Amino acid sequence: MNGTGDRIVALAESWIGTPYRHQGGTKGIGCDCIGLIRGIWRELYGEEPEAVPAYAPDWAERSGEDRLIEAGQRLFGPALPIGEAEPGDLLLFRWRPDYAAKHAGILAGPAHFIHAYEQAAVTRSALVPSWQRRITAVHRFPVTRID
Repeated sequence: MNGTGDRIVALAESWIGTPYRHQGGTKGIGCDCIGLIRGIWRELYGEEPEAVPAYAPDWAERSGEDRLIEAGQRLFGPALPIGEAEPGDLLLFRWRPDYAAKHAGILAGPAHFIHAYEQAAVTRSALVPSWQRRITAVHRFPVTRID
């Protein structure tokens, strides 16, 4: 793991236990998976990655767009091959191949990731096969912010 990856994993771990709150993004108060990534970005770069409009819980199903994939490319650059994922990388998930990506987490090691889990909290989960097969994109946090 590189120094930036170590720092990102430590930041993600500091969010563990934050309650799940749809559209939230405040450590210790509440966040969803997007809010967790936004919070880590703020801690790394000192500002929001971009303005996030309000979104419904079923935003991915209703929009007809792959907004999470588009945001990943816009903010982090091109996706990496899944086999090159390192701790500290952003993981994007889709529930089915024909669905838009709808979930995000931070790779915490070869077998775990940290994410905001609905009806629970920010937690470290095992990257079991049912999660692994849903990974649709891997992004590395930029060394400096992409503008």
